[in-house]
Amino acid sequence: MQNHERRSRLLDIIRIRGFAALDELVRELSVSESTVRRDLDALEDQGSAKRTHGGVLYSGGMPRLAEFDDRQPANWAAKRAIAAAAATRIEDGETVLLDGGTTTYEVARLLVGRPLQVVTNSLPVANLFASESRTDLVLLGGYVSPRTGVCLGPYANELLGRLHVTTTVLSAAGISEEGLFNAHLLLAETEQAMLKAASRVMVVADSSKFGRKSLTLVSGLDSIDLFVSDDGLPQRWRDIVTAKSATLLIATVPEPIEMPTAGRLTASPEKTRPA
Repeated sequence: MQNHERRSRLLDIIRIRGFAALDELVRELSVSESTVRRDLDALEDQGSAKRTHGGVLYSGGMPRLAEFDDRQPANWAAKRAIAAAAATRIEDGETVLLDGGTTTYEVARLLVGRPLQVVTNSLPVANLFASESRTDLVLLGGYVSPRTGVCLGPYANELLGRLHVTTTVLSAAGISEEGLFNAHLLLAETEQAMLKAASRVMVVADSSKFGRKSLTLVSGLDSIDLFVSDDGLPQRWRDIVTAKSATLLIATVPEPIEMPTAGRLTASPEKTRPA
């Protein structure tokens, strides 16, 4: 990979996540730590990134989708912990259908590079796999929501009616005892088609989504095979989910690490090496 291609990919990672850890960038780019440090120096000189102890923050001005901009830092850790747990429940060789939620996007990031068939209605998710030779990608068509970057409507639903997948991974705007809710009527219809296309349905939702309703009921809780949430989920909701015969997987959210707002990464002893 040429320098400009690698730095462009590096910038995309930082821009989408807001913050990325150094060791994470080394692993995802498959280059040495010194190479990543040089690339981060170049991006910082351009004003696109700001290095901190342990990683790098995005500081450029390129616009992002509103759905991703609205994510709160307190939820990022939960979403990523949930995504890590959910990814372990997907086997190589599966056909996986991913919707366009922010937590689902975090799951998709962890599936990049694995031998899978991926079906999605999300442009951001599709972009992750577009140049990945080990993954077969199917992008559903239809009306594209400018807020979320997802395709929905009758064209997407018609194609879903012809497909069968091993696992559908869905997000939710709200979860009540009645079931899963979504704030967008057309998207709810598309997600109902996603449910019908799957042998197994996995819902990834942080604990803040439970006890909430939204505009449209997508499905009852008994239509879901596996819920993945974080350890902030109250016991009452754990009991409700498992009573519906669904499997519940709880992800432990790591304690936040306080970082200084300025300063460059420097080599440090192994004992205090940046995360």
